[in-house]
Amino acid sequence: MGDSVEEILSAFEGRPHELIPLLQAVQEREGFLSEDAMRRIARHARVPESRVYAVATFYAQFRFSPVGKRHIQVCRGTACHVRGAPRVILEIQKLLGIQEDETTPDRAYSLETVACIGACGLAPNMVVNKENHGHLTAKKVSKVLGRTEPLAED
Repeated sequence: MGDSVEEILSAFEGRPHELIPLLQAVQEREGFLSEDAMRRIARHARVPESRVYAVATFYAQFRFSPVGKRHIQVCRGTACHVRGAPRVILEIQKLLGIQEDETTPDRAYSLETVACIGACGLAPNMVVNKENHGHLTAKKVSKVLGRTEPLAED
């Protein structure tokens, strides 16, 4: 990871006002923000580590652990909630053995909930690697994920 973070940092002047673009660039390249990367960003932008952490935790766009190869985002918006999103989330949790904001040990899947996907007419919705799946039921979740049995525990 070191070389790619250094490459990103070198493209910036190292000013406090570059903090968010630095965080975005590192996450884009690395997939998440590690503690080491945030410390290095703080040094480069000349801001306290606490400020980097405060900014990164304030914005929902930033993540602090790697996402799975199949990144699942389930909408929790009003339309999705009313039409069954909680049941969809429970089915995903049962099949994958993970909770919200977790990744399976093999990094095959990660689960995240989001405020709104923007496809309310297709509620409930989930996005898997940027592909939307609407009108979900527990049975449809199994088909989308290609699983009918829970993942085996290691």
